[in-house]
Amino acid sequence: MAYFWFKAFHIIGVVVWFAGLFYLVRLFIYHVEANEQPEPARSILKNQYQIMEKRLYNIITTPGMLVTVAMAIGLLTVEPDILKSGWLHVKLGLVVVLLGYHHYCSRLMKKLAADECKWTSKQLRALNEAPTLLLVVIVMLAVFKNNLPTDLTAWVIFGLIVAMAATIQLYAKKRQRDKEKLLTQAVQE
Repeated sequence: MAYFWFKAFHIIGVVVWFAGLFYLVRLFIYHVEANEQPEPARSILKNQYQIMEKRLYNIITTPGMLVTVAMAIGLLTVEPDILKSGWLHVKLGLVVVLLGYHHYCSRLMKKLAADECKWTSKQLRALNEAPTLLLVVIVMLAVFKNNLPTDLTAWVIFGLIVAMAATIQLYAKKRQRDKEKLLTQAVQE
């Protein structure tokens, strides 16, 4: 029964952790874009984003990470033979990368607060795709284990994921162009 409790809370932790990571970098994007606003809006927005980032990181994202890791350790203590599986080694390696991403977000948050962040909103949008890719691969490994599918269906699903990511990027570019167009029109009037 302990296995199921660990697994349930491991999944809950993963959902909370990823929700926090996805939204955190989105806040970073808004934080950087606030620099384009005139005062006093710029200062107000930047202060608000800084508060939101700290709360999200400390109250949701980091606890989600801790629950995920603690429950994974619980799963491994209940079922230690799984440590002999090759797929798990790859998954754990990707989780280490994800932990690095999590802590790098903390560094970015501090740089944004100190007005030392050199990332553009476009670069942050690309950075925001990293946990999505990690999530897809980690879940695929957890579900399929050593039998990761390589048939046509798997490639179609992979293609859909790539198309979705490309669509998001194209939409962001369209929004930016529309914004620039409106600014140009406003200046001409």
